[in-house]
Amino acid sequence: MNSSLSAPSKDVIATLPLFPLLERPSIVLADTPAVIQKALAELKTFTALGFDTESKPTFNKGETSDGPHLVQFAVAGRAWLLPTRIPEAQAAVAELLHDAKIAKIGFGLANDTSQLAHKFGIHPHNLVDLDKNFRQLGYRNSVGAKGAIAILFQQRFVKSKRISTSNWSLPKLNEQQIVYAANDAYAAIRVFEALQSWGAV
Repeated sequence: MNSSLSAPSKDVIATLPLFPLLERPSIVLADTPAVIQKALAELKTFTALGFDTESKPTFNKGETSDGPHLVQFAVAGRAWLLPTRIPEAQAAVAELLHDAKIAKIGFGLANDTSQLAHKFGIHPHNLVDLDKNFRQLGYRNSVGAKGAIAILFQQRFVKSKRISTSNWSLPKLNEQQIVYAANDAYAAIRVFEALQSWGAV
């Protein structure tokens, strides 16, 4: 195994064409009991889901996050966002994450799972942390979504720092937050499927 591979630099990634993002019509914000139940039924039909969470950031020393405030799941053409302030959404998230028949795929999942365990007592089963897959391929440093998209698709995955550090605990998320969150999970499933085609997972 080659142990000296590295993801493209920021400068190289900046020259690449844009990775096509999942757009708003393909994103379900499951924020009512009826929509949550429908989302759960749809999500349970898949064997692999892109997975991520968002939390209101902390800026002060000693301050601890009370997130996650949003949990995202995605397949190749669709994403679902579940705000954890809604009890039915919490229950749906727990059911999906506890289901060992469904692979939950993401990047750097240790913090996400720690927060889920601390806040909701949820201990996910069948997690796939893509960073580990890239390490097995010989990448010496951590490979996140931007690096993975550049490696596999030769495209640039745009993530806004301003949106990533916005307030995810708001009762009404704005459209930019919705699209940002959905694409974090969407990028994970696209990378997973590409690695599958390489025979790397």
